[in-house]
Amino acid sequence: MTAHPRNPVTALRTRRAVPVAVLLLGVAAGGLTGCSEEPEDPDAGTNGVGRLTAGKIEKKARQEVGAAQAVRLSGNLVSKGRTYELDMRLRKDGGSGRVTSGSSTFELLRVEKDLYLKAGAEFWKSQSKNPGTADSEAAGKLDDKYVKVPATDPSYQRLSGFTDMGLLLDGVLALHGDRSKGDYTEVDGVRAIRVAGGGGTGGTLDVALEGKPYPLRFRRAGDAGVIRLTDWNKEFGLKAPEKDDVVDYGQKINTG
Repeated sequence: MTAHPRNPVTALRTRRAVPVAVLLLGVAAGGLTGCSEEPEDPDAGTNGVGRLTAGKIEKKARQEVGAAQAVRLSGNLVSKGRTYELDMRLRKDGGSGRVTSGSSTFELLRVEKDLYLKAGAEFWKSQSKNPGTADSEAAGKLDDKYVKVPATDPSYQRLSGFTDMGLLLDGVLALHGDRSKGDYTEVDGVRAIRVAGGGGTGGTLDVALEGKPYPLRFRRAGDAGVIRLTDWNKEFGLKAPEKDDVVDYGQKINTG
C-alpha cells in the first residue's frame, strides 16, 4: 500500500507550531515575571526619618520639640501612685487646660509667672476636712471662679508644672533602655515610625513621618500613661482672666 505524501502546507504548519508555542510560553512567563510587584517602600513620600537609626530618630524628634513654640498635650499620666488625666495647651510663656485627679477636676491657667486655678464648688468643699455650712457658702462663691495661686503656696510648684511646656515634655518624653526601631504605624491618620526603649518596656515614642518629625504619641514605661501630642506650633490665646473673675481663696490649696 502506497503512503500518501504528506500535505506540504500541513507539514509546514506543524513545524511552525512547536517553536511558536514555545515562544508564546516564553513571552507569558516573561510577562508574569515582569509584572511581579516590588515590595512597597514604607518611607516613600515621607520626611525620611524612618530610614535613620532609632537613636537618630529620637534625636531629631527632640530637636523639633526644643524648637517648638506650642503644643497640645492630652492623655493620662501616672505619678507617685496617682493618675492624672490631662488636656493642656502649652506655650513657652504659659499654658491652659484641664486636669483630673481622682474625683477632682480643675482648670489651670498660667500667664508667665501668674498661675490661676478654676474649679467647681465640690472641689473647693473638698479642701476642708470637715466641711460645714460656712465652707459650703465659701465654696459657692469660688464656684467657676479663678483663684490666683500664690508663688509661696506649696502647691504652686506642682500645679505650675502642668503648664510648663519645657518641663512637662522633658518629664513625659523619657525613654529608658537601649533604643530600637519598631513598627510603622499611624497616629490620628498621620504616618509614624515607632522608637522603643528597652524593647518597649522602657516606653515607646511614635514620631511623625509627615511634615516635621514631631512626637505624636508616647507610651510611658511601666504602664505609667499614654500621651498624645498634637497642634504643634499652633498658636492659641493666652491672657490673664478679668479681675471680676478672680477671687482670693486665702488658704493652702490641696490638689492631692
